[in-house]
Amino acid sequence: MTHLKGRTALLTGADGGMGGHLATALAAEGVNLLLVGFGEHGLAALVDALTARGVCAKSIHADLRDASQRRDVVAAARREFGDIDLLVNNAGVEYSCPYHELTPAQIKDVIEVNLTASMMLAHLVLPDMLRRRSGHIVNMSSLAGKSGPAFQEPYAATKAALTAFTYSLRATYRSTGVSASVITPGFVDTGIYARLKDRTHCSAPFLLSPVSPDRVARALLRAIWYDLPEVLVSRYPVQPILMILALMPRLGLWMIARLGTHEFFRRVVEASKREPGVSSGST
Repeated sequence: MTHLKGRTALLTGADGGMGGHLATALAAEGVNLLLVGFGEHGLAALVDALTARGVCAKSIHADLRDASQRRDVVAAARREFGDIDLLVNNAGVEYSCPYHELTPAQIKDVIEVNLTASMMLAHLVLPDMLRRRSGHIVNMSSLAGKSGPAFQEPYAATKAALTAFTYSLRATYRSTGVSASVITPGFVDTGIYARLKDRTHCSAPFLLSPVSPDRVARALLRAIWYDLPEVLVSRYPVQPILMILALMPRLGLWMIARLGTHEFFRRVVEASKREPGVSSGST
């Protein structure tokens, strides 16, 4: 989808740290946007900023764990804009915690927001995309879904599943005019990571230093323009480690442990015990 001007995008997680950057990048290309957020934080100001760029932007508050509200979101997008050309599944939540200490409700929250909502929103928009033979679905994953960091079991599982879901979508709808891409960033200097760092004073390991959110936003545009299956976004190349992990899992896991990711989240968990509430967040 090389020409984006005048297209319409449905963007979830617009009220999180990453959402505003994704919305701004799309608006700069002339994309009209329906912004979906769970809370009130920042959505009105973001709508005003995007409108000032000359695009049409609307917002809606929704709990994406609720099937009826997911349907309402898609209905609102169609009512306001007509066709939905782009679906960007950016909403996400995570809890940094030993798995056995998570409540069933917390585990369900991560699965419902990160995975179920993304899959069901795609299910809702696909029929019209296929009828028009045009559309693109972008899922925001994470390197956590490839490396399996400690204290991140539900988050890592859902992000890995989003990648597999994206690849299956591409295979199913090949040559229909409808496609899908997955964006796979490491630590990003906003959203979840920024909150954890500010509250705990824990920084990511040097080789996994966070990237700017604008770099992730540019990756989103490249994925749409060039119909890329997946775009990895990291400060330093991680592909060699991921290849070793796939070919020699024991060695790959040792290397990931040496990078310090597990230690970072262990420190986050320890900080959360001193200051309850720092171990969870949303994108």
